Amino acid sequence: MKNLIVRAITGVFFVAAIVTCFLDPIAMAVLFALVTGLTIWEYTGLVNEHVENTTVNRSICTVAGVFLFLAVYGYCCGMVPSAIFFAYLFTIVYLFISELYTKAPNPINNWAYSMLSQMYIALPFSLINVLAFMGAADGQIHFNYVIPLSLFIFLWTNDTGAYCAGSLLGKHKLFPRISPGKSWEGSIGGAVFVLIAAYIISQISPVTAQLSPLGWMGLGLTVVVFGTWGDLVESLFKRTLGIKDSGNILPGHGGMLDRFDSSLMAIPAAVIYLHIISMF
Repeated sequence: MKNLIVRAITGVFFVAAIVTCFLDPIAMAVLFALVTGLTIWEYTGLVNEHVENTTVNRSICTVAGVFLFLAVYGYCCGMVPSAIFFAYLFTIVYLFISELYTKAPNPINNWAYSMLSQMYIALPFSLINVLAFMGAADGQIHFNYVIPLSLFIFLWTNDTGAYCAGSLLGKHKLFPRISPGKSWEGSIGGAVFVLIAAYIISQISPVTAQLSPLGWMGLGLTVVVFGTWGDLVESLFKRTLGIKDSGNILPGHGGMLDRFDSSLMAIPAAVIYLHIISMF
C-alpha cells in the first residue's frame, strides 16, 4: 500500500512537470535538457557496471547529449546557426580518438556504447524541439506545445488502456521472450483508448487546421506502435544486463530509462510521420 502511494505521488509530480513545461519553450528546454543528461548518466553507469571490459566516458557522453539537445533547441527556434553542431561533432570525434590512449581491453565496445548513448537517448530527446517549433507562412517560427504534449498524452493513455484491457482480457502474450506481462489484448485496448484521445484532441486543438482528425488518429497509432517497441527495446536492454530497473531516481517508477523508454522510439517516429503527411 505504501509503495502504491509513493508511486501515485511520483506519477502526479511527473505528469505535472511534463505538462507545465510545454507551456513555455524555455521551461521545456530546461526540463528536457535535464532529462537528457540524467538519462545518459544513468545509461552510461549501467553500461560501466554491468558490461564486461567496457568503460565509457560518462561525463563526455552526458555533456555531448545535453549539448545536442540545446543545440537543436537553439537551431529550431532560430536562435543559433547550424554551425553550432560543429562543436557537437568535435565531442563525437574526441570519443573515438580518446580510445587510442586509454589502452582499454575492448575499445570497440566503448565506442559502440558511447555512440548508442547519443543515438538512443540524446537524438530522440533532441527531436522534441522539431515537434515543438513550427515555421509560419510569414517566415516566423512559433512555439507549438500541442503536438509534443499530445505525444506524451498518447503514451500515458496507451499505458493506462493497455493495463486495464490486459488485466481484464489479456490471454495472448505479445512478446513473452522479452516482456511476458504484455498481451495483444492489452496492446489493442491501449490503441483504442489512444484513438479516442486523438479524436478528442483533434476537436479541441488550436492547430486542427494543420492536422485533420484522421491525421491526429494516425499520429496516435504511430505513437502506440513505436512506443510499445520503445518499451520492448528498453526491456531487452535490461534483460541483456541482467537488471530489473534502470535506476531508482523516481520512487515507485524506477529510473529515467524506465520512465522515458517508450518516448525514445515514439518521438522520432512522430517526427517522420508528420514530415511524411506534410508532403501530401
